[in-house]
Amino acid sequence: MKTKAVLELADVKAVLNAAEAEAVKNQWIVSIAVVDDGGNLLGMIRRDGAAPVSAHICVAKARTSALGRRESKGFEDMINGGRTAFLSAPLIDGMLEGGVPIMKDGECVGAVGVSGVKASEDAQIAKAGIAALGA
Repeated sequence: MKTKAVLELADVKAVLNAAEAEAVKNQWIVSIAVVDDGGNLLGMIRRDGAAPVSAHICVAKARTSALGRRESKGFEDMINGGRTAFLSAPLIDGMLEGGVPIMKDGECVGAVGVSGVKASEDAQIAKAGIAALGA
């Protein structure tokens, strides 16, 4: 049997705090979500003024990244490249840039999803959050 790392509450708080700090530094109004490796929500921040839909989108991006074990941008690129049949994939509904997996020793332990600014800026915020783990 294999032993695997899991995100703990302290990890989730560290990721959310670092991601929010990146958003504040850049004056970006966003929602940020952290999920476990099964896409289950562990924590979320919706900054004051963030669009209500961003709270749903950030969770979907994080879930997509965790379940797919890759950045959600990869799915967006795949669809934009013509593989539109992938839109029917079950449980994968955040196929937009801004979801980034949290990797530990080559294994996905969760993901961060961000929504509210340009897609590349969403990803920048997610990566800043993950950096707080030293992952």
